[in-house]
Amino acid sequence: MPLDDALHDWEERVSRAPQRQPEFRTSSLPLKPLYTPLDLADQDFAADIGYPGDYPFTRGIQPTMYRGRLWTMRQYAGFGTPAETNERFSYLLSQGQTGLSIAFDLPTQTGYDSDHVLAEGEVGKVGVAISSLDDMSTMLAGIPLDKVSTSMTINAPAAILLTMYQAVAEAQGVDPAKLDGTTQNDILKEYVARGTYIYPPGPSLRLAAELVAHCAHHLPRWNPISVSGYHIRDAGSTAAQEMAFALANAIAYVEAVIAQGVAVDKFAPRISWIFNTHNGFFEEVAKYRALRRLWAKIMRERFGAQDPRSWMLRTHTQTGGSTLTAQQPANNIVRAGLQALAAALGGVQSMALSCYDEALAIPTEQAQEMALRTQQIVAYETGVADTVDPLAGSYLVESLTSGLEQAAQEYIERIASLGGAVAAIERGFVQREIQEAAYRYQRQIESGGQVIVGVNRFGDSRAPSPAIFRSDPGVEEERRKALQRLRAGRDGPTVAQTLRRIEDAARAGDPLMPPIMEAVKTYATLGEICDALRAVYGEYRPPTAI
Repeated sequence: MPLDDALHDWEERVSRAPQRQPEFRTSSLPLKPLYTPLDLADQDFAADIGYPGDYPFTRGIQPTMYRGRLWTMRQYAGFGTPAETNERFSYLLSQGQTGLSIAFDLPTQTGYDSDHVLAEGEVGKVGVAISSLDDMSTMLAGIPLDKVSTSMTINAPAAILLTMYQAVAEAQGVDPAKLDGTTQNDILKEYVARGTYIYPPGPSLRLAAELVAHCAHHLPRWNPISVSGYHIRDAGSTAAQEMAFALANAIAYVEAVIAQGVAVDKFAPRISWIFNTHNGFFEEVAKYRALRRLWAKIMRERFGAQDPRSWMLRTHTQTGGSTLTAQQPANNIVRAGLQALAAALGGVQSMALSCYDEALAIPTEQAQEMALRTQQIVAYETGVADTVDPLAGSYLVESLTSGLEQAAQEYIERIASLGGAVAAIERGFVQREIQEAAYRYQRQIESGGQVIVGVNRFGDSRAPSPAIFRSDPGVEEERRKALQRLRAGRDGPTVAQTLRRIEDAARAGDPLMPPIMEAVKTYATLGEICDALRAVYGEYRPPTAI
C-alpha cells in the first residue's frame, strides 16, 4: 500500500482515540500527532540539509563538530566589587570552566558610575560594578588574557568597556590581535526586550558599527558583536520571533558596518550570536539548525559574502532564564539539563546554564558549580557529542526546522517592508509582537493549558528554599570611596580635554573609538564618557505602546 494511503488509513483508525488536549503546539508551530517521510517529500538533501561544515550549515558549522572539540563551557558571573568578581572568576577557572562570561551591574549597563545618584541601591547587585580602567584592571588581575576567552554582556557602553579590556591586555603585554572574546554590543534588542539603552537608535547603531569596524582592524580574533535572540525570547517571544527579530537586527548591523567602508568579508566572520534555549525540546534543536540555514542564505545571497566563514552562524546559548521558577527551585536543575541537551543536539559553539537559584538571587558558588557540572555530564556522559547532528533525518525535527525557517522568513520580510529593523522598532511593531506572544503564554499558564511543574501543578509548600546569595550592603560605600580616590589621583585637566575630544568627534561625525581609548587611558570614568556622548545624542525615551 502506498505510504500516503497507509497514513490515511491509520488516521481514520485512530481518529477517535482519546488525546490529553484538543491541539498541541510548539511556541511557534502546530504539531501533528505523527510525522512520516511524507513530511519531507519536498526536501532536497543537498540544498536543505547537506553535510556538517558545508553550506548551508544546517548540520553544523564544523565537519566534525564536538568529535573534534566540545563547546566552550561558560558560566555567567560577576557581582559586587571588581575584587570580589576576580575571586569568583579564579574559582570558576579552577573548576574547569574554559571561558569567562562577565555580568555587569545595572548602573554600568546604563552608563552611570557607582557614585551617581541614579545608581543608588543597584551598585553590584546584578553584576560587577565597573567605572574605570582601574576597576577593569582589578577584576582581571592574574588572569592571562591571551589564554582565556572572555564574553562581556554589555551593550550601550560596549565600546568603552572593550577599550578598558584592551588597555588591560596591553598592560599585561598581550598583543590585542591575540585577544579572544565577545562584546554583546547588540543595542537594537535593548529597545524591545531589556531596556538598558542610553542614546536613540540612530547614534546607538552608529556606535555599535564603529566598534565592529575597530575590531576588524585591530582585534581580528575578537567577536565585536553578539546578536542576541536570548533577551527577545526571555521577554516573551516565540522561537520564530526570537529568530526573526535577531536576524533582522543583524541585517541592520551588517548594513551599518558596510556603510563605514568595511568590506563584508572583513568583519562578518566575527559576528557571533546568543540565543535562548527554552523548554520546547525538539523546537529548540530545530531552531539552531534553521538559524544556520537562514543566516547562510542571507549572507551569501543578500550581502554577496564570498568567504564561507561569513556564512556561518556561530552561537553561544544561555539556558532560559524566564523558565526558572522560584517555587521548588531544585526543579531548575532538571530544566537547565534538558535545555543544555537540546542546545548540544542543536550544535551550539558555547554554552552557559542559568543556575537553579537565579529566580531568587545572584547564584551561589554551589549553584554555579552545579550548572557547570551539568554541562560536563551532558558533554562527557551522554554520548551526545560523539556523532554529528544525531537527530538529522527525524521526520519531526526536519519538519520543525523547515517550519521555523519559513515562519522567521515571513517576519523578516514584514520588517523589511516597514523599512528595516530600526524603523520597525521606532514604530513599535517588534515590541507589540513580543508583548502579544508573552500575554498568550501567560494566559496558557494561568488557565492550566501550559503546565509549569511546581507552579500551577504539583506544588509543594513544604519544599525548602535554598540558601541564597546576599550582596554586601557595604559595596556601594566602598565603590564611592574608590571613585573619590581615583578622581583625586588622576590628571583632571587632561581628563577634561579627552572628554571634550569625544564630544567634538560625536558632533562632527568623526570616528569615536580613538578618543574613547584616549579617555579611558587617562582614567576618565564610564559615566563621564557616556555623559560626553549624552551631551550630543541625548537620551532615548521610548514611545508609549498602544
